[in-house]
Amino acid sequence: MKNVSRIIPCYAADTSGVCSALYELGGMTVVHDASGCNSTYSTHDEPRWVDMKSNIYISALTELDAIMGNDEKLINDAVSAGHDKAPEFITVCGSPMPMMTGVDFDAVAHEIQSKSGIRTFPLHTNGTHSYINGASEAFLEIVREYAQPCDRVENGVNVLGLTPLDFPLGADKHIKKWLGDNGFECICTLAMGDSLENVKKMASAAVSLVVSYSGLAAAQLLKDRYGIPFVVGVPYGLEFPYDLAGAMLVSIESREDSFYCAAHGGSNDIVIIGESVSAASLACAIEADRNVKCSVLSPLPTDARILADGDSELYAEEDIERYISQRMPAAVIADPLYKYIVPKKVKFINLPHFAFSGRCYQKHMKNMICCDLKEILR
Repeated sequence: MKNVSRIIPCYAADTSGVCSALYELGGMTVVHDASGCNSTYSTHDEPRWVDMKSNIYISALTELDAIMGNDEKLINDAVSAGHDKAPEFITVCGSPMPMMTGVDFDAVAHEIQSKSGIRTFPLHTNGTHSYINGASEAFLEIVREYAQPCDRVENGVNVLGLTPLDFPLGADKHIKKWLGDNGFECICTLAMGDSLENVKKMASAAVSLVVSYSGLAAAQLLKDRYGIPFVVGVPYGLEFPYDLAGAMLVSIESREDSFYCAAHGGSNDIVIIGESVSAASLACAIEADRNVKCSVLSPLPTDARILADGDSELYAEEDIERYISQRMPAAVIADPLYKYIVPKKVKFINLPHFAFSGRCYQKHMKNMICCDLKEILR
């Protein structure tokens, strides 16, 4: 049967992407889902819950509520919680059951906002897509709602698409340091280590740095509204960060966008499996540091401009397994759970991805920002 995973798991769902993207921004996220499912979004797919609180609620949808279409319970509970917690905003999103019963989240959000007086917006998740979809829509709506016109900051930078589903905790600090070392001023890191107040200042940036595909839609909105160009890439390795900083300066000067992470060879010496921006940036970093050609295999939604010639988009387990078996690269870099569909003759290099294997390998997640890749790729 096509698209059925026998061995590898699926990626975190779109609802988890919403919760992760909005975790630190002072809002309240309400997922319309069955009672007991909240731990999936707020703990299993969220490493910050140990040290940082966030208002993430489940509607506790019952079988009777679903059959009878009892949206009033969801609305009243959200309004009550909103009055108790006084969040900056309320977000409502869905899971598979509301999708099957046809819940109108636009109308639900309108009702909650009317009764609570708190800005409420719907996000159209259904639990069947990946975290990329949910985080992308969440970032887009936050920027659309809160970014305000303001004076331009010379060499100011927005970092877009930053969540612990793709990056280890502390990645925001490493990126901020790299920006400062290269003469940039960080306006906002959406959405790790930042606040809604800095989201409001995003229009002051001279350039946006997109570090995952989930940040691309928000970057495009900033470009369309405020003329802020964007560069796509993550400062991995030792040499590539300098090249990426240079690309950002060129983008500020030319006002042109750059999919800089696509500047890798697209060869099958090493195949990197993972989120497209991160994997493509790692390919660039490896080629710059070690002069070894790499290609990217993206199992998640992406934009063709992020990938180089020779890269691939494959979503099904059997297609990924066949791709590796036919090409037999010298090495594969991927989350440890991919090891079981890679031929034993191919060298396998572990690179844990929280959105894929969750807490299983969290302690082994590695910082690669401005970092020597020898330890990672040994």
